[in-house]
Amino acid sequence: MLPSTAAIPERAVREATEADVPALAEVLAQAFQRDPVHRWLFPSEAECARGSRSFFSVILGEARRTGTVLTTTRLEGAALWVPPRATHAPVFGGLRFMARMLVILRHRSLRGLRAANAVESQHFAKPHWYLAVLGTAPEHQGKGVSTAVMDPILRRCDAEGVPAYLESSNIVNIPLYERRGFRVTGEIVLPGGPTVWPMLRQPRGS
Repeated sequence: MLPSTAAIPERAVREATEADVPALAEVLAQAFQRDPVHRWLFPSEAECARGSRSFFSVILGEARRTGTVLTTTRLEGAALWVPPRATHAPVFGGLRFMARMLVILRHRSLRGLRAANAVESQHFAKPHWYLAVLGTAPEHQGKGVSTAVMDPILRRCDAEGVPAYLESSNIVNIPLYERRGFRVTGEIVLPGGPTVWPMLRQPRGS
């Protein structure tokens, strides 16, 4: 059983299933509508409407294959977690994954590849839990959903003495992560694009 939080009823947080992917892809597409990096990849409303759901559907599928996707019983949001790995390698690097992303990004594929390389080049190298994506449906933001889907893994990090790491693509979200113990470790300026902020959380009690 996953730990509960004060804001979310007991047992409301669970692992996402394959059947949840379409609904969660829509939730994440809505959550990232105004995200600077996402809109840099999908700058027009038409491109965003066309590509966002497919983009997040592919990432959700890969995250379920390689890690853990936590959501709530009502699918208000999701956290995509990748567990510690023995070696430093691309988080989502399979050929099938990359091919699907190239189709989704179309003429912005080179932009996406350069951005991914820039982020990967500064990825925290020691074993850690990686929060690849976190998003909450707009109508449920501010209700503790993001905290609820982060906390089970953060508690595991504390229990096992393992750091957690993420890259924030929106500066307004940094305080949310800071309240959970993350700290900004630098800035990554994407080639020709916006800035993302790597953030590291050391296990509490270590």
